[in-house]
Amino acid sequence: MATIISIVNQKGGVAKTTTAINLSAALGAMGKKVLLVDLDPQGNATTGYGYAGAAKKNLENTTYEVLMGEVRPAQAVLATKFKNVSLMPATANLAEAEIRLLQFQNKTLCLKKALLQIKDSYDIIIVDCLPSLGVLALNGLCACDRIIIPMQCEPYSLEGVAELLATVKRVKKSHNRNLQLMGIVFTMLDKRLTVNREVMRSIKAKFPEDTIFKTEIPRNVRISEAPSHGEPIMYYDPGSKGAEAYNLLAKEVAKKCKAIEEML
Repeated sequence: MATIISIVNQKGGVAKTTTAINLSAALGAMGKKVLLVDLDPQGNATTGYGYAGAAKKNLENTTYEVLMGEVRPAQAVLATKFKNVSLMPATANLAEAEIRLLQFQNKTLCLKKALLQIKDSYDIIIVDCLPSLGVLALNGLCACDRIIIPMQCEPYSLEGVAELLATVKRVKKSHNRNLQLMGIVFTMLDKRLTVNREVMRSIKAKFPEDTIFKTEIPRNVRISEAPSHGEPIMYYDPGSKGAEAYNLLAKEVAKKCKAIEEML
């Protein structure tokens, strides 16, 4: 049975999708059977796995149809050309779900119900959440076992994470008692910058050591280039510092997932 991990942060531009794409690819390369669920109307995770332009526009079954109950979850899962990774894609029509879901009785549990139907087919399911704390993001929080928070070391980051964790606490109390923080991962990090070092120190001082990943994702041009080629960084440039970092992060995540399995 899969461990479901949502990649969340209501702040945009912190490498949520980049982390979702590259972490899923690295876990797949390690031999884990992975499903990446694109829960962002921008559909960038879908593009990052090679479904762009007409190929993306012509997708019939997506996360939107799954949430609306129009297709079974398995019908919306696509194979990718990357080892052990499948994709539940998203297109711009997912934005409509933010409105339509408000009419549903259990509007924050639609993704959870869907993933329960296919959970046994994977080792790890990664959900790429959109940058908000709206009903779609709440679906991501209600559906998962753990969350990973990508964080850019900038002045307002800590405030944003505090708000997110307050939401997590409410979701845990009301809809998902097993929800926990797997870890915070520092992204787009440049330790030459004083502000990056200071914010990182501040965050480490406020959170337990085991809730911060040892792996740090550097600011790396090759990571930025990879999505436009429809490839995760470990396939686009396996020798880059970005690929090395995400491989190390995948090892940490796999170890934490194994610990979760042993607890069950």
